Amino acid sequence: MPNYVTKPIPPEMPDIDHIDRPWGFFEQFANNEDVTVSLMSVKADQRLSLQSHTARAELWIVLDDGAAVQVGEEILYPKAGEKVWIPVNTKHRLSSTGPTVRVLEVAFGNWQLEDITRYDDDYARPEQGD
Repeated sequence: MPNYVTKPIPPEMPDIDHIDRPWGFFEQFANNEDVTVSLMSVKADQRLSLQSHTARAELWIVLDDGAAVQVGEEILYPKAGEKVWIPVNTKHRLSSTGPTVRVLEVAFGNWQLEDITRYDDDYARPEQGD
């Protein structure tokens, strides 16, 4: 039987980081592996900054109804279970239209706060980075 394991497999579940933000929080399951997976929770009637990234593309898996997703100039209203692809360097934003919404983010590339460029932010955070 061939051995398809080409990368180390942790003997236990890795720690999950919990990071608070003004709009809610996210939990990070892996960082700078082949993918970085985060669970984003956006509080009722809150939204992330309108932003783009230079070092990653993202696949968002919507877990709850009530999300509004901007990708480029298009506004989408995905239902729970729908997937949204965000190419590298594309402006995007996740909003809650009512209740708290959760999105599982799978980032391809190098996940880092320094590659965030903000074009609009409700919380007066800097244009670049955290």
